[in-house]
Amino acid sequence: MNKLITNIGLAISTLGASNSCIHPEARPNILWIVADDLGPDLGCFGNKNVATPYIDRLASEGIIFTHTYTVTPVCSPSRSALITGMNPVSVNCHQHRTRNRNLLPDGILPITEYFRQAGYYVCNGDGTRDNKPGKTDYNFEFSGSLYDGADWSDRKDGQPFFAQLQIHFPHRPFKADPEHPVNRSSVRVPPVYPDHPLVREDWSEYLESVQYVDKYVGKIIDRLRKENLLNNTIIFFFGDQGRPMVRAKQFLYDSGIHTPLIIRFPDEKRAGTAINELVSVIDIPATSLVLAQIPLPEKIQGKNIFSDNKREYVFSSRDRMDETVDRIRAVRSVRFKYIRNYYPTRPYTQSNTYKKTMYPVLTLMKVLYKKGELSPEQAAFMGPNRPEEELYDLEADPDEIHNLVGNPNYSSILKKLSLALNKWVAENDRGTYPEDTTETGYWVRDADSAYRQKMNSYHLPENISDEDFLNWWEKRLNIRKK
Repeated sequence: MNKLITNIGLAISTLGASNSCIHPEARPNILWIVADDLGPDLGCFGNKNVATPYIDRLASEGIIFTHTYTVTPVCSPSRSALITGMNPVSVNCHQHRTRNRNLLPDGILPITEYFRQAGYYVCNGDGTRDNKPGKTDYNFEFSGSLYDGADWSDRKDGQPFFAQLQIHFPHRPFKADPEHPVNRSSVRVPPVYPDHPLVREDWSEYLESVQYVDKYVGKIIDRLRKENLLNNTIIFFFGDQGRPMVRAKQFLYDSGIHTPLIIRFPDEKRAGTAINELVSVIDIPATSLVLAQIPLPEKIQGKNIFSDNKREYVFSSRDRMDETVDRIRAVRSVRFKYIRNYYPTRPYTQSNTYKKTMYPVLTLMKVLYKKGELSPEQAAFMGPNRPEEELYDLEADPDEIHNLVGNPNYSSILKKLSLALNKWVAENDRGTYPEDTTETGYWVRDADSAYRQKMNSYHLPENISDEDFLNWWEKRLNIRKK
């Protein structure tokens, strides 16, 4: 692969602002396989409770990146970042779903435009060849056409493609896998959750949904092989954010922003190796352009993963998600994480219809919190407020339980990371705060309507108590009480 990267670097250095001298047929296909809400919960990443043979094989033929983090912990701003190579806070795409979407700033284009200009066919689908389009959860308007179609089969003869294949799993609702049921008793329950049968069931169903991701990956690789495309296609496999769990998705702990990344080259160079350096998901579009021998746009914020310019930090942000107004920023080094909460007087668990109606463990923790039956570490997330700052030693405390702010032994680390975040916010954060009340008000009303519809589909009263809702979840998930 070093020879491949060197050749690409030499090609780019000779192109200047133009890439017309390279024939499209000489370029590799670039394929992104993107899963919804996928944490690093795969066999090849060390999870022995999940069966992911196809992804594990992909990893054995490619390169694993163990420290890959998303720039935000929810889909629409994350996907906006992936398609632009920009932090969503830098291009006004940071709120999770907006009605009045803006055009991208001057000089910023979706990377599909650069691929198209270089002669690529750009498509976005689900890989089933039924021309079903893939997810396009973007928070911006674009005057042109983002994609040429939904499947690479519609391209011209000899034309290279840049394709995205979107896999809905393991997004909730989860799907049981009767072929490979997960052993509930062997699942590791992170200490931020109570070790309760409901938690084990929910976690196991998540892992079984991950196994459906694996099945889809197997079908995609099989198709590439049958169409003789494996020998000229560079494959990227990753998720749009972390796990769909309490204290994960929508938050900046590693459980919400850590996703697997595997890159497979046609010649399988460095196959089966792992790279432990920090990677941001905005580096994926930048690297894809480089590997396609397309010069990087001047304003792109992502880096070429294979360059010598390595990251000291990765940064992540969280803003309004649906009806829930929040603002959190985080910076992570290989070892430490610093989180800044801009609304410390608000609980972590502000009202959110999606979480309330889809996360049984949230209801469980509400009930146990009221009973005083959570551990101090678990109860901290359910309290009425939160600290302004959080600092974690991820080497000693990977579950991010012990906040080191106030510990004099870490004061220099706290200061260093705080200053790094200050600099990043000043240079990159272009968001408007507070958001216009007409926008936030709309999403509150939308959430109220969604809540009524969901509870009606459950055949439950809208004013159901947490205790009764928990009983309903336990019956639905066949949880036997002791």
